[in-house]
Amino acid sequence: MIKLGANTVLYKPHTLRDAVENLSKIGYDGFEISAIKGMCEHLDLDNWKDQKNEIRELCEEFNMEILASEVASSDPARLTVAFEAAREIGIPVINIGPFGASNNEEDLKNCIAHMEMLAGLAESYQVNLCVKAHVGASIYSTPTTLALIEAFKNPYFGIDMDPSHIFRAGEEPEKALASVLPAMKHIHIRDCPHRLQNPGTPFEQICGTGLINLKGYVGEMVAQGYSGPVDLEVIGPDLSLADCNIVAAETYGYLNALLKSLGAR
Repeated sequence: MIKLGANTVLYKPHTLRDAVENLSKIGYDGFEISAIKGMCEHLDLDNWKDQKNEIRELCEEFNMEILASEVASSDPARLTVAFEAAREIGIPVINIGPFGASNNEEDLKNCIAHMEMLAGLAESYQVNLCVKAHVGASIYSTPTTLALIEAFKNPYFGIDMDPSHIFRAGEEPEKALASVLPAMKHIHIRDCPHRLQNPGTPFEQICGTGLINLKGYVGEMVAQGYSGPVDLEVIGPDLSLADCNIVAAETYGYLNALLKSLGAR
């Protein structure tokens, strides 16, 4: 069964308890705990040891699994702390993004070398590290993702295949998925109303409301045998708790129905 979760960055003005409790009521299997410095630190990496018991208790109380954590940073010092916290708390995947500029060969080369070093660091903690193609960065498309995949192999390194970034690179994510699936360990998912750099408002990121062929993407994901976590990731301005729940619930309903129709839930 494919597990559905949501990144707690959606609930950034609210407590982790609010996020976990409400995602549980909506029907999600788990959550991705946000540790994004300066945006949303439901997991405060500077004080994670003081949080670990609370996080475990929330998971037990609401029968929710931690599917991943988004750290975003590629700083080795910050990631060392993230890997240590992940190993202690039981977080299987740390998600980050690439750096550098699109269509810059030197930036791409440097980014790939850096990711190889970080993969070795992840392996030393036995925690999976995932990176995704990102609009404007050196790794931003299927070809640049494949360059990363082909550069080195590490069992603790994988791809976070986010269809919204591939869509905004001018590609069709449902057609791109098969080529990167062997390296995929995580999926961030949301919809987009256009192919511009920003993904739209939070309500425009609700799955099933935008222009991405998410029905085709999910169908291909199941057909190709993907079995990892799928986490809704919605960014933008602060929302009320009620609005956070609307975004999360509408997406859950859409994705859960699709996956059930395909026999994947």
